[in-house]
Amino acid sequence: MTAWVRDGDDLLLSVRLTPGAAREEIGGVWTDEKGAAWLSARVRAVPEKGKANAALIALLAKRLDWPRSAISLESGDTNRLKRLRIKGGGEALAFLRLSAIIRERGEAS
Repeated sequence: MTAWVRDGDDLLLSVRLTPGAAREEIGGVWTDEKGAAWLSARVRAVPEKGKANAALIALLAKRLDWPRSAISLESGDTNRLKRLRIKGGGEALAFLRLSAIIRERGEAS
């Protein structure tokens, strides 16, 4: 099971966000009690007035080299578990970049 699924030309990404972290990072996979996979992410921003969500989108855009405007929050506005839509992210390039991020983080652990 992966933390993302293709939805037409888009990519739906499941993320477990930790706000207020000491450093910003993305990578690795967290599995919930139902066996669903979530991409792990940490941001320095606090979970107040959407700051952590905006920081997550900015971090993903930077790491995936994808336009920030093409990444939107689908659900989980006030929850640690979030679903994001990456417009046009269904292309193989986005899959490869996500896989590389997860692999890189897994090897660093």
